[in-house]
Amino acid sequence: MAAALSLSSFTVSPERSINASPSFLFRNIAAYAAPIRIFPVTAKYASICSYSGNISLNNCYGMKVWMFGNGNFQWYQGRVWAMSLSGTTPLHDGEHVAVSSAAILSNVSSLTDGTQIGRSPAISIAVIGATGELARRKIFPALFALYYSGQLPENFAIFGYSRKELTDEDLRAIIATTLTCRIDEQQNCEDKMEAFLKRIHYLNGGFNNREGMLKLHVLMEHVEGKFETNRIFYLSVPQEALSDVALSIAEHAQTEKGWNRIIIEKPFGCNSLSSHRLTSSLLSNFEEKQLYRIDHLLGRNTIENLTVLRFSNLVFMPLWNRNYIQSVQVIFSEEVGMQTPTGHLDASGIIGDVVHSHILQTIALLAMEPPVTLDGEDVRNEKVKVLRSIRKIEPSDVILGRYDANPKGQVDGNLSNLAPTYFSAALYIDNARWDGVPFLIKAGRGLDKNRVEIRIQFRHVAGNLYHKDNLRSVELATNELILRDVPEESILVRINNKVPGLGMQLDASELNLLYKDRYDIEVPDSYEQLLHDVIDGDNHLFMRSDEVAAAWNILSTVLNEMGNSNVVVEQYKLGSKGPDGAADIWAKHGVQWLDE
Repeated sequence: MAAALSLSSFTVSPERSINASPSFLFRNIAAYAAPIRIFPVTAKYASICSYSGNISLNNCYGMKVWMFGNGNFQWYQGRVWAMSLSGTTPLHDGEHVAVSSAAILSNVSSLTDGTQIGRSPAISIAVIGATGELARRKIFPALFALYYSGQLPENFAIFGYSRKELTDEDLRAIIATTLTCRIDEQQNCEDKMEAFLKRIHYLNGGFNNREGMLKLHVLMEHVEGKFETNRIFYLSVPQEALSDVALSIAEHAQTEKGWNRIIIEKPFGCNSLSSHRLTSSLLSNFEEKQLYRIDHLLGRNTIENLTVLRFSNLVFMPLWNRNYIQSVQVIFSEEVGMQTPTGHLDASGIIGDVVHSHILQTIALLAMEPPVTLDGEDVRNEKVKVLRSIRKIEPSDVILGRYDANPKGQVDGNLSNLAPTYFSAALYIDNARWDGVPFLIKAGRGLDKNRVEIRIQFRHVAGNLYHKDNLRSVELATNELILRDVPEESILVRINNKVPGLGMQLDASELNLLYKDRYDIEVPDSYEQLLHDVIDGDNHLFMRSDEVAAAWNILSTVLNEMGNSNVVVEQYKLGSKGPDGAADIWAKHGVQWLDE
């Protein structure tokens, strides 16, 4: 029996809810279009809830909330839910009031613990190391791009944290010089910038991280008010400070009104031992699901497209194995003027900066088995299987190099003790799909080309009649799939075809999907993509702790030999192809390097 009543207020005590938290309840209420039925549940010896004037259920044992939709229902029972219904009809046990979700949500003002819930959850993003180059050039511009395109929650605040004496206005002025609006959407650009900058707050945390994080927590609480709020902490700090900063956040700056997520910049240690120590420190203070190890190179559209290409195109799926693929080449090449200053690298150099994360993660996505779903944990489960199946790379299969930055071209006698800027190697995956297929890696800075791509070379056609007749090189009859990210994102398929005219002459041609010609849209920056994923809780492009450990294990033998000075670091000139010895690695494994 439905009582002729209307809802005027609704509050919930989260501590004593039985079946669901209040915020979860309200989010579900908001999703239902059908009427919601609310039943009083009487106390043990009472058959009618007391009322005087307005009906009050405060003296009732609780209420059951029934939500009907699509033939299913859910119910939530709370011990101390308080609700006032205006009307004159008492509610007997078994009677109910039917109200719309809009009526409930429009009358909700707060939980009984004081948390305000009359709006969607807010988000607070704290950038630790806010005055550093990474924050200024990448993080804040990416956050603004998300805001400009409507991808940030309506209620958000950004907090800059560093050790410099600045005001809110000082930080906003620094950030303002780095912000740009979308090329394809210039409307209200200045207004958007002004509105975004007003959401930015600054705190000088000083040199005591624990005291600083406590101050940050107080500032965030003040800005957030009593609203349900989630927090993201972006740790743009030196590796040596990471553990202490993370511990201080865990102890003093996490919110209890929502989830907390921690973004950690690479490198994730410099070898197995340092990485294990860092991981142990992080997991002693946070759950794995809170950690997001970010590598901006993994936020590129080409990386995201790997799984789409593999698992949504039947033409490739049966060919993706040792029976048809002869070799795989993964290339990261930065030309002169693009290279990262080597002073920012630790002893592992480009190995920790590019190979450990970007290169090995690319190989894992390329070689993994189909995941059960595209959920982040399912994808990570398959990636770590690949990483654990890769043999440790032997020093004899590696060429290390460092570009000569000496303007006189003189050889530095201490070169072998410096961080390498070039790494090439051959590795093998010991599983049924990839047994015997060499994966060739080239990662270098200060080279002659700016190139980031994956080249999949297929096997020769058995008994190729045309090769015999035309006396062409074997490579002409070899198909190749190229996934290019830099300089221009594209997918190329190299095939053999007949040259028009009399006679039978073959030529190798490319079927080319050039993204800038096919899609008239601006591609988001990789930091923009990855920050969006963190907000959404999508972690498939972020390394899990077991992936980090497995990747370092692959490189451990080489790093140990480097530590013992048993590996020669070859010198190469800026703007060259890299060390001369790299060609010997490819020849040793029967692969001709095809990066033209």
